[in-house]
Amino acid sequence: MFKIRVLIRIGALYFLLFFLISFWYSSKVEFHEPNLESKHRLAVIVPFRNRSSELEQFLPHMNAYLSSQAIDHIFMIINQVDTHRFNRAALINIGFIESRTVVDYIVMHDIDLLPMNPRELRYDYPKNGPVHLASPIYHPIYHYPTYVGGILMIACEDFERVNGMSPLYWGWGREDDNFFVRMKLAGMKLYRPYNLTTNSSNTFAHIHDKNVHKRDYAKYGQQKEEGRKIYPEMGFNTTKYTLINKNILNTKTGVEYNMLDVKLECDYNLTPWCDHPTTTNILK
Repeated sequence: MFKIRVLIRIGALYFLLFFLISFWYSSKVEFHEPNLESKHRLAVIVPFRNRSSELEQFLPHMNAYLSSQAIDHIFMIINQVDTHRFNRAALINIGFIESRTVVDYIVMHDIDLLPMNPRELRYDYPKNGPVHLASPIYHPIYHYPTYVGGILMIACEDFERVNGMSPLYWGWGREDDNFFVRMKLAGMKLYRPYNLTTNSSNTFAHIHDKNVHKRDYAKYGQQKEEGRKIYPEMGFNTTKYTLINKNILNTKTGVEYNMLDVKLECDYNLTPWCDHPTTTNILK
């Protein structure tokens, strides 16, 4: 009987000790605040046409860059396959429309602008408002204060709030300036990186070859005058397109991306400059 009582007491002591250790350990690991950033998902929206060589550089670089920051992300390459002039804003709108059910923020990303400072230039969820990562003080080319092109990150709810981008801009330029005004009219505060250890020469790599991919700066008819107007009622809700193909592809290095082939629709009564005219009625 004595041995049994001793064994019972030893067993009870071990149980109590195990309970105390377990309680102490759980108090250390179970009450940390959850990582809220992990709940967010980013769509990298890239307007695209005939830039395969740049795409093979962009995707591996950006996948490694975002993975190093533990950013949950998908790539949406919006490929304009019609014969109209390039419409960056409409393609970004389409990227938003096609991804908003699976992400909660997007980044409008030029394919030829690669960030080079992963320690300081982050793609975290823009909880306080739009974040212009390609800030004029760090962009290798554009330095005017209202510039918001290149790389602009915004929550889906904020993009929807300003009705996305104006799809009236065919050819190169001015759609970003329009979007800057839209955000300002909506009372949004724009955030930009500052005090980086890098500068305009090494924060980004600009891989655009203007001799290979010439930009369409021409302004036809009333395009220049109309480009100064805002038309907030025109946005992603009025962007008309046909989705020709939607495929999940992989780069040569194994990076997965969504390739969307789209044909844009043009309202010739509204924007007759969506095609190159046969005349030379160009406003300089």
